[in-house]
Amino acid sequence: MARVSPLFLILLVLGSSFATYNLVTMIIRYTSSANLTADEIDVKLSFDPIVEMPENVKNQKRPKALFHVALTATDAPYNKWQCRIMYYWYKKKKTSPGSEMGGFTRILHSGNPDNLMDEIPTVVVNPLPPGLDRGYIVLNRPWAFVQWLEKATIEEEYVLMAEPDHIIVNPLPNLAHGEHPAAFPFFYIKPDKNEKIVRKYYPEENGPVTNVDPIGNSPVIIRKDLLSKIAPTWMNISMKMKEDPETDKAFGWVLEMYGYAIASALHGVRHILRKDFMLQPPWDLETRNKFIIHYTYGCDYNLKGELTYGTIGEWRFDKRSHLRGPPPRNLPLPPPGVPESVVTLVKMVNEASANIPNWDTV
Repeated sequence: MARVSPLFLILLVLGSSFATYNLVTMIIRYTSSANLTADEIDVKLSFDPIVEMPENVKNQKRPKALFHVALTATDAPYNKWQCRIMYYWYKKKKTSPGSEMGGFTRILHSGNPDNLMDEIPTVVVNPLPPGLDRGYIVLNRPWAFVQWLEKATIEEEYVLMAEPDHIIVNPLPNLAHGEHPAAFPFFYIKPDKNEKIVRKYYPEENGPVTNVDPIGNSPVIIRKDLLSKIAPTWMNISMKMKEDPETDKAFGWVLEMYGYAIASALHGVRHILRKDFMLQPPWDLETRNKFIIHYTYGCDYNLKGELTYGTIGEWRFDKRSHLRGPPPRNLPLPPPGVPESVVTLVKMVNEASANIPNWDTV
């Protein structure tokens, strides 16, 4: 594993432009925790964690290792109804056989309590100072985790970083193994294809660009102490990326995902990639042997059950159709021929909305 240069990490903070000075002064104390000790970086791997699980733990029985479910959210109606569905299914699957889910926290980065505080366990943290997100609200995510990790008492050793548009479809075990977190590989995160830009933040002396895993921060199950080290670096790099026009243009809405991947690599952390961690309708067709439904894509079909992606279908489910409030209860099921993943998604949304009190008030 490559050693992280303390000077490089310091420059990530001190090199910020004048526009980010106020933020840097708030988080400068975290930089020291982002440096690695010799013991932490002197670990030798006998396997490639992005290919498969370590041989010495593949069939190893271990004690139950609970993880804390944490998702960052805003107080917008669009975020609220998704959080309510996510929390409903977390509660239902938590005690199922095979689950290793522990506690749950919605990390609300609006800076103020909202009307879901009594319904969902919530910790309120501050958003970035006005203007620093530059219209990219996801930039609040790493800053929210930095604050939460400092102020919260988290009993579990591991943390699952989740998102509001996740539904736990099958009981979720702890997919991480010790110092090797588990992550979902995204086909559009390609560090090797963007090496010129990645090298701005991950210099050649740190090792090959393939050390940067093709992931974002979510879903990731990671040991709490590792996340505490990565989070400040993740925040600083994401801020620097957003300030750089070339990086901002190249990475767009996945910029913060690259920020997490690069920050992890700087700390010598490699992830076990689990394609079964998550499915994304309509492209993934079934939920069998998968753990999380991520309903980020619109699902559009004609009445013959044929996908009409890019064109509004005769039948559709798209979370963006409900920006101002929750979808109505009892959504119509898709027509015959639509994949099981989409049918299951709509049924799970319907069950949650039918059982959540005051569903229309967000």
